[in-house]
Amino acid sequence: MLTALLVMAGITLALGLALGYAAVHFHVDGNPLAEQIDAILPQTQCAQCGFPGCKPYAEAVASGAAEINLCTPGGDDGAKKLAELLGREFKPRGVQEEKLKTVAQIDEQTCIGCTLCIQACPVDAIVGSAKQMHTVVSAICTGCELCLPPCPVDCIALIEEPRTPQNWRWKYPRTGLRVVS
Repeated sequence: MLTALLVMAGITLALGLALGYAAVHFHVDGNPLAEQIDAILPQTQCAQCGFPGCKPYAEAVASGAAEINLCTPGGDDGAKKLAELLGREFKPRGVQEEKLKTVAQIDEQTCIGCTLCIQACPVDAIVGSAKQMHTVVSAICTGCELCLPPCPVDCIALIEEPRTPQNWRWKYPRTGLRVVS
């Protein structure tokens, strides 16, 4: 009887030590699901979702406090990837007509070179130097509008990209084809 108790105590001690070692050695900081969600997001830090950046939005989605379709730069493609990752139903952003991508444009005659727009741009799409004219790299600009409020002379405007065959989309919903016999 004493031998059986000592064996059980030894097994318990060994399992306790193994679990303690595993808890210290394999400790994970943060929420791994939030990290996976954050990796899917476009990292523009534009705050159009209502959160100050992509990381807080990812944490809110992981905890269930936010919907998966709030990221405007990610669009429906990003929401579909999030729905697939989380096993949730995909909800499109809305039935409104798809808008063309907007980009910032700086009126070069009015720009005073204050660099406030450069500091506000989360994707570094505005280039220029102090007391010099600035310009926007359209290919990088996400149209997040964060450069508009800090401009003291209101020389920044958002414009829609012209519709081309590459960015044209059919505005009507896709339906299945019927074969009429």
